[in-house]
Amino acid sequence: MINYKHLNYFVSIVRWGGVNRAAEQLHLTPQTLSGQISQLEERLGVALFRRVGRRLELTETGKLALSYAEEIFQTGAELEDLLKNGAEERFITFRVGIADVVPKFIAHRLLAPVLELPEAVRLICQEDRLDRLLSELAIHRLDMVLADRPMPPGTQIKGYSHPLGESGVAFMAAPALAARLTGDFPGCLDGAPLLLPGGDSALHGALPRWLERQGQRVRIVGEFDDSALMKVFGEAGAGVFPAPAASVPDVTAHYKVVKLGETEEIRERFFLISAERRLTHPAARAVSEHARTGVFAPMPDEA
Repeated sequence: MINYKHLNYFVSIVRWGGVNRAAEQLHLTPQTLSGQISQLEERLGVALFRRVGRRLELTETGKLALSYAEEIFQTGAELEDLLKNGAEERFITFRVGIADVVPKFIAHRLLAPVLELPEAVRLICQEDRLDRLLSELAIHRLDMVLADRPMPPGTQIKGYSHPLGESGVAFMAAPALAARLTGDFPGCLDGAPLLLPGGDSALHGALPRWLERQGQRVRIVGEFDDSALMKVFGEAGAGVFPAPAASVPDVTAHYKVVKLGETEEIRERFFLISAERRLTHPAARAVSEHARTGVFAPMPDEA
């Protein structure tokens, strides 16, 4: 069994930036604290720190141990709070990873029913690149991941892709920029400045290819991993940007932009990725059901 006092000492050293400061906060001598950490490393059979000059740095294993230790103590704090406040304060924790290319309005609409469940739910959202989120899912630090693509082929991580729905793509622009673009859609996009989702997005290559097929010159002026930042630049008039057709009312209202047109030839698809083939978490089931009946039109048979 892990000695959790030793684990607390380990977290304290990281939190306070070294053995001496942590020992002072814990009212121990530095020698005693170093000895406790040595016992923990011996028990685990790994090195948690390495010395770089006069500083201690976490090893890769130490970084992994720290993430688990922080979660352990967070869970302990939740347990203490539950016992102090009574069972009526009990809640279900639902940890969701959101790929940073997923539009925020789509993510919000998909997750909104989670907070309306009869059970008390604490929703924890983590945004990152899809590959890093899948790694967190694999070690059960996330309950599910929202993405704009299924599990990448050939990945060594075990997971299952559940289609949520799909939407055509709309092209949006600030009113001042839209006024300068001439012709009907999509001709008005010829030579227009284009803001593009980053390389992790399924639209990154699909949009320029579609424009070229329409005979429009592509002039990409910016690429953004964060979909919200792309829209902020679009709101400022930096360029035309894409948005799921399903989110157009939200985007026009929030960013004060206008729709130039939309196409069904490009489809944005959204997926719930889980570590299990059959969804068992009540919040995950609520997301899947709401996607099918509320957020998107029914998926085509071939999807």
